[in-house]
Amino acid sequence: MKSNLISKSETTSLLKTVSERWSIELPKNKNLKVHQISNEAQIITGNGIKILKINEDYLPFLSETEILKKFPNVTVDMGAIKFMCKGANVMRPGIKNYTEFEKDKMVCIVEESQHKYLAVGKSLVDSSEMESIDKGEIIKNMHYISDKYWEIGKTIYD
Repeated sequence: MKSNLISKSETTSLLKTVSERWSIELPKNKNLKVHQISNEAQIITGNGIKILKINEDYLPFLSETEILKKFPNVTVDMGAIKFMCKGANVMRPGIKNYTEFEKDKMVCIVEESQHKYLAVGKSLVDSSEMESIDKGEIIKNMHYISDKYWEIGKTIYD
């Protein structure tokens, strides 16, 4: 895995892009380090931040609970956990609770007993539609506990 620091101007630009896409404030960073995992994936690290970039999507890394708390979330029942940890999308019947979110936005998936973050995904519907939906996919699972990015991410320290 190749890792390199990016310039201050690249860092500023990247943080601005991510902050706008996520609609949240990110910690200030002078320098970020980019860890190239594959042609389509990178893990970007800095002071108090870890971002997973897959193609053109920026995802909060699952170890970053302070950042994950700033995102909308859905709470899934115990039966959904094993499927989530194998990369399954979030289905409507497995959702117990949820906060408001818009379609095509990042949403965190939390399990109901310990309230641990299981996955991060992109919403396929607006949360306002949830009351009228009984079945089907609600969130596309993009990064989950035990996926290859999670395993690689555990080996990266700044």
